[in-house]
Amino acid sequence: PLSSGMILLTWQKIAPTSLLYQISPSLNMKILIILGLASTMLGGWGGLNQTHLRKILAYSSIAHMGWMTIIALINPSLTLLNLIIYIIATLTLFLMLNFASATKINSLTNLWNKSTPMTMAILLTLLSLGGLPPLTGFMPKWLILQELVSNSNITMAILMAMSALLNLFFYMRIIYASTLTMFPTTNNSKLQWSHPQTKTINIIPTLTIISSLFLPLSPMFISLT
Repeated sequence: PLSSGMILLTWQKIAPTSLLYQISPSLNMKILIILGLASTMLGGWGGLNQTHLRKILAYSSIAHMGWMTIIALINPSLTLLNLIIYIIATLTLFLMLNFASATKINSLTNLWNKSTPMTMAILLTLLSLGGLPPLTGFMPKWLILQELVSNSNITMAILMAMSALLNLFFYMRIIYASTLTMFPTTNNSKLQWSHPQTKTINIIPTLTIISSLFLPLSPMFISLT
């Protein structure tokens, strides 16, 4: 179920990242660079041909872990910032997918008929996960690239930025399927009856705002890190 995937990709990231944060002063930068770049490349390439949303988000999780790993020695606070933003955005996305009962890309094609605001919220959250400005997900990637450049790792910064395009591509696939296409059905009517929803969505608007519109608070986070 989606709830199990949500726990695996959010809650169970806290323990290894905390361990990485604690031992960061004794880590080897070359090993971190290799692990970080390999994770972002593997996460990007692995998610390109997937149609199951859980598998796509799993590969996305691998890629985000690469961003946290590569900056652990230079600025461990950015690792925690990236983890917090990633957990909030992924939690938001899983709650919305669970609300829509969507497990595959083609199951999102009729979502804009059922709930247009939910479709727009999924669009914003996916773009934020992809690191597109001016959304919240752009902030940790921007700060990490800035730290890499300031520490004379310009080549790695370029490679990490290029690998982020792979993730953005399969996010765009989901956005295209959910907002610009309609899955073929035998029903000629494009509109569906509105049924009362039994699932609660009270927390989703708040999480969507946090995971998408917090970029103006970047100076505060920079001062904290």
